[in-house]
Amino acid sequence: MAIATMKISFGYLLNKIYSIYRPLSRRQKRYLLITTDISLFILSIYTAFFLRFDSLFPLSEIFNYIGLIIILFAVKLLTFRLKGIYRPILRYTDVEFLANFIQAVFYSSAILIILAYLRGLWPIPRSILIIDAFLTLFLVIGVRLLIRWSTQNLVASIEYHQSPERLLIYGAGSGGYQLVRALLNDPNYCPVAFVDDNPELQQQTLVKGLKVYSPKDVPKLWQQKIFDTVILAMPSVGKKEKRYIIEKLQALSIPVKTTPTLGEIISGKVAIQKIRNIDITELLQREEIAPNKKLLQMQVKDKVVLVTGAGGSIGSELCRQIAQQQPKSLILYELNEFALYNIDLELSENFPSLQIYPYLGNITNQNYLKTILNRHQVDTVYHAAAYKHVPLVEANAARGIENNVLGTLVAARCAIDCQVKHFVLISTDKAVRPTNIMGASKRVAEMIIQAFATQPEMITCFAIVRFGNVLNSSGSVVPRFRKLIAQGKSITVTHKDITRYFMSIPEAARLVMQAGSIAKGGEVFLLDMGEPVRIYDLAMQMIRLSGLIPGKDIDVEITGLRPGEKLYEELLIEGNNVKQTQHPKIFFAREHFWNWEILQPELDILLENARLNHLEGLIIQLRKIVPEYQPKNSFFKTMAAVK
Repeated sequence: MAIATMKISFGYLLNKIYSIYRPLSRRQKRYLLITTDISLFILSIYTAFFLRFDSLFPLSEIFNYIGLIIILFAVKLLTFRLKGIYRPILRYTDVEFLANFIQAVFYSSAILIILAYLRGLWPIPRSILIIDAFLTLFLVIGVRLLIRWSTQNLVASIEYHQSPERLLIYGAGSGGYQLVRALLNDPNYCPVAFVDDNPELQQQTLVKGLKVYSPKDVPKLWQQKIFDTVILAMPSVGKKEKRYIIEKLQALSIPVKTTPTLGEIISGKVAIQKIRNIDITELLQREEIAPNKKLLQMQVKDKVVLVTGAGGSIGSELCRQIAQQQPKSLILYELNEFALYNIDLELSENFPSLQIYPYLGNITNQNYLKTILNRHQVDTVYHAAAYKHVPLVEANAARGIENNVLGTLVAARCAIDCQVKHFVLISTDKAVRPTNIMGASKRVAEMIIQAFATQPEMITCFAIVRFGNVLNSSGSVVPRFRKLIAQGKSITVTHKDITRYFMSIPEAARLVMQAGSIAKGGEVFLLDMGEPVRIYDLAMQMIRLSGLIPGKDIDVEITGLRPGEKLYEELLIEGNNVKQTQHPKIFFAREHFWNWEILQPELDILLENARLNHLEGLIIQLRKIVPEYQPKNSFFKTMAAVK
C-alpha cells in the first residue's frame, strides 16, 4: 500500500513539474537546462573537495580556489555548447547522443589538466580535477537519462490517459527495423512483434527482442489480442503484393495501417514513422504506365493553355499537370469563386514563375470567353466545365442542358473564331447509351465536337476523351463512404450489383493530355479504366480496412437505384470500331454523328426548350438527337413515350 501511494505521489509530482516545463519556449528550456548543469557542476566540485579533504564542509578549501572554480565552470559550459549538448530536444535524444557528453567532459577536463600540469599554472590538486570529471559525467548523464525516461514513460502516460497502440509490424526487413527504431521515442505506439513471409527470418528475435512470426500466425495472434493494429512496413513493395496482403487481413477485420512509400521517404517529404491509414484508393488504383513525356508536353509546353471548369476535380488536376509541363501561360476559367481562388492560390505557390490568369465566368457567356481567348492568344483549350451529378442534373434538366450542351457549343465556337489550335472535350462513360439527362447532354456535347471537327477547312483540331469515375472526385462514392464510416453511420448503396470503373484523378488528367496530343480531329478517345468494381464490395472493403465488422459495427443499406442511374457503365456505343493508339492505355473510335447542317437546327430546338424550361419538349428533342437515350426516370420516360 505504501509503495502504491509513493508511486502515485511520484507520478503526481512529475505531472506537476511537466505541466510547468511544457509551456516554456525552446530558449527558456535551454536556459533551464544550463542552470541545471551549473547546479550539477557545483555539486560535483563540492563532492570532489569533500572526498579529497575528508571534510563534510570543505568551504574554506573551496573559497581558496573560487576564481579557478569559476573558470572551471566556464570551460565546461563553453565545451558543452561547442559540442552541441544544448541543441537537441531532450525528450527525443537517443542513447547514442551520450557519446557527446563523454567527449565534452573529457575535453573540458583535459584542458584544465594541461593548464595545471604541463604549464604549472593550476594549483588545484589533480585528484580533485579527476574526481570532478567523473562526478560531472555521472551526474549530467544521470539527470538527462532520468528526465528522458520520465517524459517518455510516466509523463506521457499521464498526459495521454491511454495505453499505447500495440503494433504488429508486417515486414521484418530494413523498413520494419527502421520503423521500430523510430517508434521507440513515441509513447503512442508499442511494437510487439514482426510478421514476415521469409522462412529464414521466422522465429528469429530481432531489434528490441521482438520475435518474427509467419503470416499464418496472424489470426491466432489476433484472437489472443496480442496486438491492436497491423502496420505494413514495406515501403518498396508493389501495389499488387500490397493489395494481396491487405485482402488477406481484411477477412479478420484487423485495422491495417501503413508507412509512407519509398519515394516519399527518399524525397524527404515524410519520415518512415508517419504511420497512416490504408486508403481504399491504394487498392483500386492500377499499376500506372509511365506517361509518354513527348505526348504529355505536345499541346502545352511553351503554349498558352486555357482550362474551363478549372476549379473542379478534373479541371484542377489538369491545371496541376499542365503547370508541370512548362506552358507559356495558364488561363483558369471557372464559375465558382471559391474553387477558382483555391486552385489559383495553390498554383501560384507551387509554380511562382508561371504566368497564371484566373477568370470568373460562365461557360455560356460567349462574348466574355471570346475576349479572353483573343487577349491571350490561346493555343489549347481543355473543356472540363460540366454539371456531372446525375440526380441533380435529373432534377434540373433544363439547367443541365444549358451548361453541358450550350456551354460546349459556345466554347467550341469561340475556339474556332479565335483560331485555337487544339480543343479537347472531357466526356464521360455515362454518354454511352445514356439513361439520364447528364449522360444524354454529354453525348450531345460529343456530337457537337464531332460535327465541328469534320467541317471543311477546320483550323481547330477537336478531340473527345471519354472515361469513367475518378477516385476522390467531388461526386465519387469513396469520400462519401469514408465520411459515413468516420461518423459511425450506415453506408447506403443503391444496388448490390451496381459497378463502376475507377481511375485516379492524376492518371486521368495525364491520359487526357496525351490523348489530345494523338488527335487528328473528331476522334472519341477511350481510356483503359481497368476492371469494374462492385460498389457493394467497395463499401465492405472500406469498413474492414477501418478495423470494423460489416453488419455489426457499420451496416450497408440497399436503397434502390436513383432516377436515371445505371447498373453498369460502358465506354463504347458500337463495340467493333475500337483501335489501339501509340499509348497502351488509350484507344479511339469514330462513332456515328450528324453533320453540322443537320445537327444545328435540332440543337436550336433543344436549347429553346431548355431556355423555356419546357421539359416535355426537351425530353422529346433529346431523344431525337440521341436515339439510344432511354430515360429511367419514370417522369421523363412518360414524356418520351408521348412521341
